Amino acid sequence: MGKSTASVAVVGGSIAGCAAALAAHRGGLRDITVFERAAGPLGERGVGVTLHNARYAELEASGYVDAGMPWVQMTTRRWYVRDERSEQPTGRLLWTTPLPFRTYNWGPLWGELRRRIPSDADFRAGARVQQVTAAPDGAGAFVDLGSGTPEHFDLVIGADGYRSVVRAAAGGDVRPSYAGYVAWRGAFPVERLASPELWAEDEAAYVVFPGGHLVAYRIPDPATGGHRANWILYTAPPPGHDAALSASPTSLPPGTASDALRDHLAYVAAELLPPFWADLVMATTPDELFLQPLYDFTADRYTAPGMLLMGDAATVARPHTGAGAVKALQDATVLESALTSASDVPDALAAYDADRTPAGRTMVGLGRRMGEAMVTGTPDWGALDAAGMEAWWTGMDKRGAFGGRELARGREERSRFGVSPS
Repeated sequence: MGKSTASVAVVGGSIAGCAAALAAHRGGLRDITVFERAAGPLGERGVGVTLHNARYAELEASGYVDAGMPWVQMTTRRWYVRDERSEQPTGRLLWTTPLPFRTYNWGPLWGELRRRIPSDADFRAGARVQQVTAAPDGAGAFVDLGSGTPEHFDLVIGADGYRSVVRAAAGGDVRPSYAGYVAWRGAFPVERLASPELWAEDEAAYVVFPGGHLVAYRIPDPATGGHRANWILYTAPPPGHDAALSASPTSLPPGTASDALRDHLAYVAAELLPPFWADLVMATTPDELFLQPLYDFTADRYTAPGMLLMGDAATVARPHTGAGAVKALQDATVLESALTSASDVPDALAAYDADRTPAGRTMVGLGRRMGEAMVTGTPDWGALDAAGMEAWWTGMDKRGAFGGRELARGREERSRFGVSPS
């Protein structure tokens, strides 16, 4: 199949989908259609996205992030624990480490990628793909919207998240596995905090407690030009809620969590967090608060004849890894490189699969180890000193994958020029 004449469908139009369309275009494909199920703009979403400084440099050089986007530089991670003997509202400080990460707001990041998609691509908002079916003899695939005749494409890219219809067609029924706990998320203007000066602008706070932890960092607020307090709290749901949360991969949008679930969050904040961080959680209004049951999985292969998986459609790693957006954008850079280097689309798919499938397994493994160490099997935090914390972290992230691994291409270039990896 020649690249210049190949037709491409991208199922999903969020960050992974926009990056996929951009990669396909840069890789020499011109007939590109994006199917996005949401009818309205996606840029109004306001949760946080983190990029390790080194991964940012790779992605900026590759043209997948823009240096002009608003961002907040993190330099330090501080670990806190509640201790009734401590007079500090933030809790007793356990450990301090460097944290070279940039934080972004999801909406502007998506908006920048959306603007980079070439104008001749057909971006169809409000187009919910019902089914994808492989064409005979691996000659592409059919995209079915449930009304009218299915459309044929030479290549269908699945960027449609953890309930991907493309993954179902490409690799069978790979079901995400419930991790046994949830992530509460919130974001609001930082000025709402009673004492924001207690929390440095360049600090990511990790607040640990038995059976979970809170992560908090600032992100840009595009509405005001200031900052928003962005937080995520991991904990098991109260008894009796596991079955409902694990029945089908989903998330609870703002304002839809039950009273019992919100009461449990209030209990965790009041009884397990230091006062400053408890106030941060409780300052979040119901329309700023949503609940995400956690799942993970990775596809056995990222490609099938005429189909390819990207982002969460291919791999869902638990958010502890700090690499969700990085992984999707790295998928795009590898796809572009594979398309550019290969003589035809099937060869490009083989190269892409050889690179990204192992990367997916690495990130899922790290997410599971971090979930065990930081939620389901937490240590006695109060008994750990800085040396104990360092040994605990090193044992968890054995391969240094937190924040995303360096792309193979980057490692090869550094090796050739005698530069040490960051």
